[in-house]
Amino acid sequence: MIELSELRDSAAKAFPAGSILPNREESWQLASEMGWLLVDLPEDLGGLGLGRAAGAAIIQELGKVLCTAPLVPALLALRGIAGAPDFDGKAQLVERICGGEYVPLNMLPGSVRAAPDGSLSGLVPGLFEADMASTVLVGSDDGYRLIPLDAEGVTLVERPLWDESRRIFDLVLAGVPASAATLVADGEAAAALHDEIARSAMLYVAADSLGGAAATFDLTVEYLKMRKQFDRPLAMFQALKHRCADLKIALTVAEALFETRAAAADTASVVELGAMKGHATDTFRLIVEDAIQLHGGIGLTQEYPVHHYMKRAMLNLQLCGSLDRLQEVTGRAALAAYA
Repeated sequence: MIELSELRDSAAKAFPAGSILPNREESWQLASEMGWLLVDLPEDLGGLGLGRAAGAAIIQELGKVLCTAPLVPALLALRGIAGAPDFDGKAQLVERICGGEYVPLNMLPGSVRAAPDGSLSGLVPGLFEADMASTVLVGSDDGYRLIPLDAEGVTLVERPLWDESRRIFDLVLAGVPASAATLVADGEAAAALHDEIARSAMLYVAADSLGGAAATFDLTVEYLKMRKQFDRPLAMFQALKHRCADLKIALTVAEALFETRAAAADTASVVELGAMKGHATDTFRLIVEDAIQLHGGIGLTQEYPVHHYMKRAMLNLQLCGSLDRLQEVTGRAALAAYA
């Protein structure tokens, strides 16, 4: 059995600290060669069957360097395809994905309408690095479909992002013939598949956020040790020490909650994992905002990497449910439990 620490070590060696924003294509090839697409795939489909926690351990390390390889949407799509009822070409598609073919899942809610003749129209946002893909797995309110990007009526539109570590696309469907898409799950099967994917999505976005938060904290402490005022390193000033201690406590608490939920991700409810994701992404926001303050104005300049982490944190807050929505859902569930 491969230990999570071994996966973390291998990811840290492949993407060492400080090498932020690595080349996207090279990173994706390396991730594929390392076999990271196999970790959460069941053994009967050719995977390693290590579960969500293994994928999250790798993603947490990659978050420290703001990895540009789209491992999260790829793992989510692979879990969706693997968990769907059998369909023509399923085994072959899984094999191609494990070999490095990129098939993403949309990470923002999509809307797809089927006309009486079966043709599809609608808008599907939140497809990361879709320019690398030939096929996408689209999740919408009526099910999950595989849609090839070269099909008639399919258009990709890139949405400009403040976060330079990722590219995001909208998928525009205008009368896509029914024969071009493959419906992999609908009805009750789609609802069950949604919960399975949501568990992984909450865990992976939280992992990416906590990796980024840890790296931002380390960068800030190193800056305070180096930067001097009145001939003393800033790290010697008690008020700044206390702020760093507060950030470290916040990070440690978020990591402890994450590890607890990751260990029980298969049985935890989507609400519990959503609450954990909301806390992790909000902790990332807290740390990057304070890190910029502790850096002074230079924290927002191109010369220092802190602003890259801030942009990643702000986008992560919106993925798989905004913080406001997750807090509302968690609060309602808590009230219902004690009613």
